[in-house]
Amino acid sequence: MKIEQLQHLMAIVEQGSLRAAARRMELPQPALTRSVRALERELGTSLFARQTTGMVLTAEGTRFHRRASAIVHEFRRAREEVQRPGPAYEGTVSVALSIMPHLRMLPEALPVFRRSYPRVKLEITESLLPGVEGALRDGGLDFYLGAAPSLKPAAGLALQRLRDNTRVVVCRRGHPLARVRSLKALAGAHWAATTIDHNAEEDLARLFDSHGLAVPQVMLRAHSALSVLVALAETDLLAMLPQQWTGFAMTRDLLATVPVREALPAPDIVMVRKPELPLSPPAEFLLDVMLRSL
Repeated sequence: MKIEQLQHLMAIVEQGSLRAAARRMELPQPALTRSVRALERELGTSLFARQTTGMVLTAEGTRFHRRASAIVHEFRRAREEVQRPGPAYEGTVSVALSIMPHLRMLPEALPVFRRSYPRVKLEITESLLPGVEGALRDGGLDFYLGAAPSLKPAAGLALQRLRDNTRVVVCRRGHPLARVRSLKALAGAHWAATTIDHNAEEDLARLFDSHGLAVPQVMLRAHSALSVLVALAETDLLAMLPQQWTGFAMTRDLLATVPVREALPAPDIVMVRKPELPLSPPAEFLLDVMLRSL
């Protein structure tokens, strides 16, 4: 078994077909086919089901792919880490961030990282922890930084609490409810809720219920920060968001905070990674400069 065969396997899974994987890897398609068939013969099982729509992993292939992914990612890191840390270092750092680190930590950390590691490719995924646990376990991501999950991370992952956080009610500037001071005054408003920092819709309902108020009407559910920004800036929707939204340069002139007196708790900010292996020098550097912003 060769590392190239595992890389070919991963490319086929990522691209969904032999043709697309061959194009991605700049290999002749027959060569990729021979590689996969040789791997299947060695393992004594079929890894893929060939369908008209592409290549789909079998049950055995799914289990093998999980292990193969970890091997390929660690091989890449091992090869990168023999380099001397600094501007000449070449490699990739892959991280997942929820929206709070995007707004508060990344703007300050990114310029510092680019100056120190200009040849390192940075891959950033906007997500909560449940959406990236698999990638953390198989080594596809170096670490997750963001809102704490409601459940403990999967086995093999370590969680470190970094700080607590709070939310604020946010609206467009000039909103007719921009100056009210209680949740009761917002009871008839329409809301936007996000899935980018915890389940904000459930938290919003729980918050209103705790004050004896009717569950608010959520009229928009957003899966990205950009969707929330557009909705708030162009409509009279309200949202309960991490406090860092109000200080972010790109939203400061568009959005306002409704000064309600009630406390609006938010999930803690945490860092999650595989504990048994060290981060690569650039990944460790990125994490360090991001944590300076807390």
